[in-house]
Amino acid sequence: MLSNIGFPGLILILIIALVIFGPSKLPEIGRAVGSSLKEFKKATKELTKDEEESKKIETQKKDTI
Repeated sequence: MLSNIGFPGLILILIIALVIFGPSKLPEIGRAVGSSLKEFKKATKELTKDEEESKKIETQKKDTI
């Protein structure tokens, strides 16, 4: 989805955000979005790690039987 936007589309989105929120709020919004993405990535990594561990344990149980 984001790969279809391109550079001109990003510029347009930034200009619209600048007009809507103003220059004083834009850095604050950017930090909030960045921290949200960071938390989402962290949660996703933890979920995949837990899934891999459960598969590994399940495989070990099958091997011992």
